[in-house]
Amino acid sequence: MSTAALLAALARVQDPEIRRPITELDMVRSATVSDGVATIELKLTIVGCPAAATIEREVRAAASAVEGVVRVDLDVGVMTVSEREALTTRLRGSRTQQFGPDSLTRVYAISSGKGGVGKSTVTANLAVALAARGLKVGLVDADVFGFSIPGILGIAGAKPTQVGEMILPPIAHGVKVISIGMFVDGQAAVSWRGPLLHRTIQQFLTDVWFGDLDVLLVDLPPGTGDIAISLGQLLPQAEVLVVTTPQPAAAEVAERSGLVARQTGQTVIGVIENMTGLPQPDGSVLELFGSGGGDELAGRLGVPVLARIPLSVALRAGGDVGTPIVLTDAADPAARAIESLAATLGSRARGLAGRSLPLDVR
Repeated sequence: MSTAALLAALARVQDPEIRRPITELDMVRSATVSDGVATIELKLTIVGCPAAATIEREVRAAASAVEGVVRVDLDVGVMTVSEREALTTRLRGSRTQQFGPDSLTRVYAISSGKGGVGKSTVTANLAVALAARGLKVGLVDADVFGFSIPGILGIAGAKPTQVGEMILPPIAHGVKVISIGMFVDGQAAVSWRGPLLHRTIQQFLTDVWFGDLDVLLVDLPPGTGDIAISLGQLLPQAEVLVVTTPQPAAAEVAERSGLVARQTGQTVIGVIENMTGLPQPDGSVLELFGSGGGDELAGRLGVPVLARIPLSVALRAGGDVGTPIVLTDAADPAARAIESLAATLGSRARGLAGRSLPLDVR
C-alpha cells in the first residue's frame, strides 16, 4: 500500500467533460495514504461543476479499491482564476485554431439545397455511428435558424460548461455537440443577420473546446446563404456531403449548395440520397419521392453517391424522442445505410496530404 498506488488509481478517473485524467488536469492537489486512510485534496474546475458528483463518486471508488485503504477523506475545492487560465492554456496548446490548416481532424460539412430532406437526422445519426466505431467525434449544429440537433440526440435543454474563456460542449452518445439551441430559452426564435451569424459560427469553432477529434461534422442550414459562405471562409479544408431526396426538383436545388461550396474552396466528395423509398412487406419499394435524383445530382457534380438511405418510420421516431436509430435498431435498413456510410468515412485516414499549408519559404 502506497501513495504511488493511490495516484495510479486516481489517474484512471477522467473528467467526463474534458475527457482527460484528473491527475493530468491538476485537479488532484495532494493524495496520501496513512494507516489505511486515503486523504485526497480535489480541485474542481469551476463552482457548480455539473460533473462534480460524478467525479467525486469515481474518486472515492478508485481510492477505495486501492489495497489497504479502509477510509477515504476527500476535501473538494475549486480552482482559482489563475489556475483555470493555466489549465485552458495547456489544453488549447500552441495552435491558434482548433481546425486550422495544421489540424489532422477530418471536417465534413453536410449541406442541402432545401429544408425537409432529413439532413439533420442523417448528420446526427452519422455522428453517433462514427463515435460507436471508436472515433472521437464533434458535431457543430450550424443551422442557427432551424437548429434541431440537440433534440434529435436527446439533449434538448443541455447547456455547455464554461471554464474561463473556454466552453466545453455537452456530450451525447459519445459525440461532443454544440448548437445555438443551447444558448436560447425554449423555442425562442433566432433572427440574426450576416455579421452576427458569422461571429456565432466562428465562436463555435474557436471558443468551444472539442479537444483532439478524428472527425468534425458540421450540420449546415439549407441553401446557399451567409453561413455556408462563412463556413467556406472559416473551414476551407472541409469536405462537403450534399443531401438530397430522389426527387429531381430537390436534386436541382441541392446542386447549388455544392457549387457554392466549391466557390469557397471546399471539396465536394459525395452525395447522400435520403428517403430513397419505403420498403414494403412483400419486398417491393414504394418510391414516394420518385427516383433518380441522387444519381442526377452526383453526375452533375462529378462525385459518387456515397449512401442511399431508405424512408424509415423508426428513423423518424428516433429523432423525435432523441434516440438515434443506429443505436436502437441496427437492423433497420436506414440504420444499415448510415452505418455503411460511417464505415466509408471513418476509414479515411487523418492526415495533411493534399492540403495547402500556410508555409512561408524564404
